Amino acid sequence: MVGKSILIVDGNVASRNFLAGTLRGKQFNILEAVSGREALIVAWRDQPDLVLFDPVLPDVTDQEFIQKLRNDHRTGVIPLIALSSDPSLARKESCLKAGVDEYIIKSSQALATLEESLARYFPAERPPAEMADQMEKKSGLLIVFLSAKGGTGTSSLCANLAQNIQQEYAGEDVVVADLVLPIGSIAPIVGYEGKLNLVTATDLPSGQTNAAYFHKNLPKPELWQFQLLAGSPDPQHGNIIKGDRIEQIVDTLCSAYDFVILDFGRSLSRISLPLIQKADLITLIVATDQSTVKLTKTVWDYLQTQGIEDQKIYAILNRAVGLDGLTKSEAEQIIGITIKTTLPYMGSNFTLANNLNQPITTKYPQDTSAIILKNTAQDMVKVARQLRARAGA
Repeated sequence: MVGKSILIVDGNVASRNFLAGTLRGKQFNILEAVSGREALIVAWRDQPDLVLFDPVLPDVTDQEFIQKLRNDHRTGVIPLIALSSDPSLARKESCLKAGVDEYIIKSSQALATLEESLARYFPAERPPAEMADQMEKKSGLLIVFLSAKGGTGTSSLCANLAQNIQQEYAGEDVVVADLVLPIGSIAPIVGYEGKLNLVTATDLPSGQTNAAYFHKNLPKPELWQFQLLAGSPDPQHGNIIKGDRIEQIVDTLCSAYDFVILDFGRSLSRISLPLIQKADLITLIVATDQSTVKLTKTVWDYLQTQGIEDQKIYAILNRAVGLDGLTKSEAEQIIGITIKTTLPYMGSNFTLANNLNQPITTKYPQDTSAIILKNTAQDMVKVARQLRARAGA
C-alpha cells in the first residue's frame, strides 16, 4: 500500500479528517476535496489510485460526478468507492448504475468493510525474493501477430486464434493486447466499446496496473472467452500514448496469464521490436497478392538483422481475404520461409463473421476454416512451448 494515493471527497470535515488520518496510518498518500467540482480538478490533475467519496455532494449530483470521472481517459478506470451518509437503496442503485465499484454505508462496520475493499484493490506487495519466485512459477507464453501490410486480416486471425487457444486450453488464462497504433483494430471485431484500453491503462500509475488489476478489470467479450486489452480508440489518443509504459504492461501480463497474445498489425516500430524479440512465437500473416509477399520478405530480412531466428516464425497464408494471387510455394520462395498453414478462401463469410462480432468457429463451425483454425491454434501452442523449453534447456 505504500505510495498508493487515495482522494477523499467529503463535505463533512470530521468525517474527512478521520478517514484521512486512518488511511495515512496505513501508509496511503491522501488527497482531499470538500466538493464535487474540487474533487474533479484534483482527480484529473493528480490521478489518484482510488477515489473514496460521499455521494451526497454539495454542488453536483452523484451521477454527474461519477459520470465525469468515468468519461475522462485520465480517471475512466480508477476504482470508485462510495462511502455514503445516505442509506437509501435508491441512492445505492443510482451510484452502482452510474459506475461506482462499491457502495458502503457509513456505520460502525464501515471502516472494516472499507479496509477489506482496499486490500482487494491494493494487495500487499511481496518481498523481492517472493516476487522473483512467483515470476519463475508463471511466465506466460508470449505470441505476437505481425504483418507487412494492412488488409491481410491480421487482427481477425489474432482474435480468432486466441479464441481457439482459450477454447482448447480452457483451464488456462488467455489475454489479447491490441498494440496496433495509432488506432486499435480488435475491439470492433469482438464488439467491445468500453473505456478501458491501452491508452487509459498506460496513463494509470504503474503501481496500479498490477496482475490483480488486469484480472479484475479487463473485459471478456461475449463469445470470445479471452480477456482483452483493447487498442487506442482513435488516432488522437494513439499519438499521445505513453509508449514507455507498454513493455512494462506486457511484462505484467506475462506474469499473470498463461498466454499473452499481442497484435501489432503492421506496426513494426521501436515500441514493438523489443516485444517481438522476446516473443516465444512470431505469427506472420501473409496475403496472397504479390506486393504483400514482397513487403513480407523485406520485413523478414529486417527481422533477421535484429536477431530473430526462422524457427520462431509461424507464417500463415491468409487466402480468406482474396482468392487470386500467389500460391503457397510461390510465396515461400519469394519470402524465404516455410508457411505453416493456409487459411482457405471464405468468400464473404470472413468479413461477415467480423461484422457480426462472432468467432469464425462459432459462426461457421462446419467450415473448413474453423477446423484449420482449431488445428493451427493447437500447433502454435505446441511449437511455442517447444521453443520455450529449448531456450530454457
